Amino acid sequence: MSLLHAVTAVLPAAAVDTQVGSPLLNIAVFAGFVIVTLTIVIRVAGGQKTAAQYYTGGASFSGRQNGLAIAGDYLSAASFLGIAGAIALQGYDGFMYSIGFLVAWLVALLLTAELMRNTGRFTLADVLSYRLQQRPVRIAAATSSLAVSFFYLLAQMAGAGGLVALLLGLNSLWAQYVVIAVVGAVMIGYVLIGGMKGTTWVQMIKAVLLIAATSIITVWVLGKYGFNLSALLQGAVDNSPEAGSALLDPGLKYGLSELSKIDFVSLSMALVLGTAGLPHVLIRFYTVPTSVQARKSVEWAIWLIGGFYLLTLVVGYGAAALVGPDAINAAPGKANSAAPLLAFELGGSVLLGVVSGIAFATILAVVAGLTIASSATFAHDLYNYVFRKGQATPEEEVRVARWAAVAIGVVAIVGGILAYGQNIAFLVALAFAVAASANLPTILYSLFWGRFNTRGALWSIYGGLASSLLLITFSPVVSGSETSMITNQAVDFAIFPLANPGIVSIPLAFFLGWLGTVTSSEHNEQKWAEVEVRSLTGHGVAEAVDH
Repeated sequence: MSLLHAVTAVLPAAAVDTQVGSPLLNIAVFAGFVIVTLTIVIRVAGGQKTAAQYYTGGASFSGRQNGLAIAGDYLSAASFLGIAGAIALQGYDGFMYSIGFLVAWLVALLLTAELMRNTGRFTLADVLSYRLQQRPVRIAAATSSLAVSFFYLLAQMAGAGGLVALLLGLNSLWAQYVVIAVVGAVMIGYVLIGGMKGTTWVQMIKAVLLIAATSIITVWVLGKYGFNLSALLQGAVDNSPEAGSALLDPGLKYGLSELSKIDFVSLSMALVLGTAGLPHVLIRFYTVPTSVQARKSVEWAIWLIGGFYLLTLVVGYGAAALVGPDAINAAPGKANSAAPLLAFELGGSVLLGVVSGIAFATILAVVAGLTIASSATFAHDLYNYVFRKGQATPEEEVRVARWAAVAIGVVAIVGGILAYGQNIAFLVALAFAVAASANLPTILYSLFWGRFNTRGALWSIYGGLASSLLLITFSPVVSGSETSMITNQAVDFAIFPLANPGIVSIPLAFFLGWLGTVTSSEHNEQKWAEVEVRSLTGHGVAEAVDH
């Protein structure tokens, strides 16, 4: 998620002087994960696939299995590395990221999961276009979905190269580029061989490993303080002389000025509302056979993700207490090195090898999920319904989806290499802002407002997409500060003061969706009645999508 949720795991491109643990052990753990999971993928999902099998695994997963896969898909490397580091350095304010990412799932549980599963078949556009004009709405929905997925993918791929600096001890930029290419190639292999079923198994395995490793570190840290959380928190305060007791209070990062408080509200809006609009999250609702299982999968995901984020509280404060902010800031990845440094402090090279291997496995699982969602959007929405006007056969769709997965993987590799070394946290903010601005308002209007029409959908999607893009472009994350994407401070066109556009672009998208609807006379009462019945029962979804 996160991500900020997805890519705070990016490290500087400069040569690395600090090496932690054994690079050979780290590589061995990662290679072992790839070999084992590829074997499983081939066994459970090899062979030819129908469109339903390729896109959704034939809707054959239980709610518990899908919930575990959702957790594996949502918990990126930055959920472990970035949030733990934020808590270690910013204390209470860093933990707010965990709260935001968890609360976001309540929106999915209460408003979208069950209804999306009942109303669509493969993609977001299936839901949005049914009672509206197919061609323009599918183009708009596919555009916003691919934009979100691209920025998320780019962030993860660049993060893969960044992790190398600390965990594998590779100083050469070319070596780190090779790692980005290897991650991309393995990810393409997962998608081509296994489709959604294989990808889901990879995500389930990765979720178990990540949660288990984090649990071990949590128990280990608490054991050093007699399983007394108060003693741990006091240790973190004592070892953070600059922050002191402020580490336990709100405001260490977001209370410095009124503007920073507004920025925090804006970021929170994007994170909480963006999750329910992420394409790779939405497609997971279609991998279960019934709406009841879709709701159960979100319930399982909430428990797993919530439990994991509680563990990050101990990991973060444990890093502050046992490693210290000075050592964390001196490491190549700064905040993102907190969890690996804590693992090395506790268990030496062996535990660090496990953590590093899981970090790479995490990136693989997330990018595979993003790739399958993106290839489904291209093949199902654009190729079939826009280019072929609904006349493509399922076999043709799957063939195009496979080629699209390869193309998306290549783009992700090249983009990750080009973006590596820059401050690309804006990509994560942009992904969530676009999802919250362009996708979620249109989803909610489509599911709950009978008057909603094509003009409202197009204005909402394109308005949310354009406004979030423009506001991010003219914000401090791109230019005007030391941490901007453009490092030359002489170049400053940051006229929008906030780092995240959510507080402006999200309400604007809702308003444009309303305005476009009320200024158009288009309305199909019969189609709306069918959507109401379908959203509550799931009756006739396949026939509706194929109409």
